[in-house]
Amino acid sequence: MATLEIDRVRKTFGSLDVLKEVSIAIGDGDFLVLLGPSGCGKSTLLNMIAGLESITGGEIRIAGEVINDLPPKDRDIAMVFQSYALYPTMTVRQNIEFGMKIRRVPAAERARATAAAAEMLQMGHLLDRRPSQLSGGQRQRVAMGRAIVRQPRLFLFDEPLSNLDAKLRVDMRTEIKRLHQRLGTTIVYVTHDQIEAMTLATRIAVMRDGVVEQFGPPQEVYDRPANTYVGRFVGSPAMNIVPTRLEAGAAGAEAVVTLPGGEARIGAIPLSAGTLERCRGRDVLMGIRPEHFAPGRGITVDVDVVEPTGPDTLAIFTLGGVEVTARLEPFAASAGRKLDLAIKTDKVVLFDPGTETRLD
Repeated sequence: MATLEIDRVRKTFGSLDVLKEVSIAIGDGDFLVLLGPSGCGKSTLLNMIAGLESITGGEIRIAGEVINDLPPKDRDIAMVFQSYALYPTMTVRQNIEFGMKIRRVPAAERARATAAAAEMLQMGHLLDRRPSQLSGGQRQRVAMGRAIVRQPRLFLFDEPLSNLDAKLRVDMRTEIKRLHQRLGTTIVYVTHDQIEAMTLATRIAVMRDGVVEQFGPPQEVYDRPANTYVGRFVGSPAMNIVPTRLEAGAAGAEAVVTLPGGEARIGAIPLSAGTLERCRGRDVLMGIRPEHFAPGRGITVDVDVVEPTGPDTLAIFTLGGVEVTARLEPFAASAGRKLDLAIKTDKVVLFDPGTETRLD
């Protein structure tokens, strides 16, 4: 196991800044997810940790050791790729043992390590098959088994589930979670899927255009997004961002929102005294998660669309001039009908409309 420190790391390709002074630090046994859309720099950062890309500026340290100039083979890491990268002419056993064989690990030790990895990943019955005889999920397990037997300081995963169907993604997500719990190894995992990030990570770094927009525990990133970008990117359905006006109410600040039929006041919003004084009477952006609506007194909306999902119903309507989604119990709303909704105001997050950063 090892700590990982990414200290003001930069990467440029010609005149293009791909990473702009990224700083992240995680402890022994942490599971870091680099989350963001395609082109945000997350895979480039992973490749720099692995030694597959050079570093333009800053330092990367594993267990306190600067690794900027170390070749990949000397970094004591194991990487699981999106494409599995298995040798098609070798059996599963030979694929798992190959790296150990190159390092001249004795045959008996190779056999023990392979058997242990196969048992952990429940693929002992697959050891004599070739990759062409395996499903996508089984191939991914082989790739993970090959990494496990390395016993590295650091595991790197580069979008390992993106080639799998929906059910297999859920199954393999559970396997990776179980693997981390058993081994306690430090992991860095790249994905654009925020569900994977929320379910797997102990720390999430949300990235955009080579910058880390927010870094922290998953629940903190979800509940208190640093800006509207993070609020919209993390969560499914996304956080609703509604233009409002902040006014003084009987119990502090109240958000005033525009409805198709006029204006409505929403109950007391939790704000510090300084922020309330600074923002009273100003336009702000109100962030509210779909699950923080509930049937009750507060606002009355006209439901445009209803999307039943089985365990709940998504009701879509207009609030503050924008489309908003509420997650409600099954059959709690009908399209074309009015609906009375209450808002859990203690869950509301306010943002500055100019900078789009959170107001505390």
